[in-house]
Amino acid sequence: MFGPVLLAAARSDGIRRLVSSAPVTRPVVDRFVAGERLEPCIRTVRSLTARGLDVTLDHLGEDTTDRLEALRNRDAYLALAHALAAEGLGARAEMSVKLSAFGQALPDGGHDVALANVRPVVEAAAESGTTVTLDMEDHTTVDSTLAVLAEMRRTFPQTGAVLQSYLLRTEDDCRALAGEGSRVRLVKGAYKEPASVAYQHKTEVDRSYVRCLKILLSGRGYPMVGTHDPRMVTIAQELARRLGRKHDEFEFQMLYGIREGEQLRLAAEGHRMRVYVPYGTDWYGYFMRRLAERPANLGFFLRSLATRG
Repeated sequence: MFGPVLLAAARSDGIRRLVSSAPVTRPVVDRFVAGERLEPCIRTVRSLTARGLDVTLDHLGEDTTDRLEALRNRDAYLALAHALAAEGLGARAEMSVKLSAFGQALPDGGHDVALANVRPVVEAAAESGTTVTLDMEDHTTVDSTLAVLAEMRRTFPQTGAVLQSYLLRTEDDCRALAGEGSRVRLVKGAYKEPASVAYQHKTEVDRSYVRCLKILLSGRGYPMVGTHDPRMVTIAQELARRLGRKHDEFEFQMLYGIREGEQLRLAAEGHRMRVYVPYGTDWYGYFMRRLAERPANLGFFLRSLATRG
């Protein structure tokens, strides 16, 4: 019942100021965000990869309507790509990009601005021995994001996509993106969407997720199974076994700070387990969506308020 409220709060400037100023917030955010600057983030990457986990990195920022801010976000990713190359981490750490941070949300020419800003990041990633996955945001951005993906894949076919099973269109998108070598991360979705475009009940979203999993695992691409749901993990493992998928022909992905024991268990079983690691100062929207996704996350935050307030 709190999910829709928290998702609405994620875009509220007033609640942003209230939450950000609370003394208890910072220690709780640190559970889900690997620091505000690049250096602590790289230390986190080193620690995770030393434990047998792979990583995808997200420099936090979204919904910018300022062209200079979009350029600053671009430059942050360029610095990240160079740092990964310097550390020799390109084979273990990729980058996840929200196009709204690159100007997609600009009222005039946002699509073209985002395309122009993301191109040098994808190029720098390739030079650093890694790649980029384009995060998916709310349903209004899907067509633009997939168009940018198609453009990037002309030169960099390893560029990844994200699809969300709660959208009614996603099964068709899975079929379109299940081709040879296509990297697709499947998630359930974390934005508040209307019934005209998205399933509204968990059981419907779960069933869609399984249908999409079957499409991707039956295809010729490289599925990235983004879920913390134990049942979905088991279903993915069984589908992969039934379809003859080897452990290196798909991977699991989970968020930094959530189900860490399960992440290590899957890695120990020989699965590629990739941790989604966000960092940066613009953590509020990401943090609120994490609270909305799982009651356990909200409970963790509320317990911290009670014990530290």
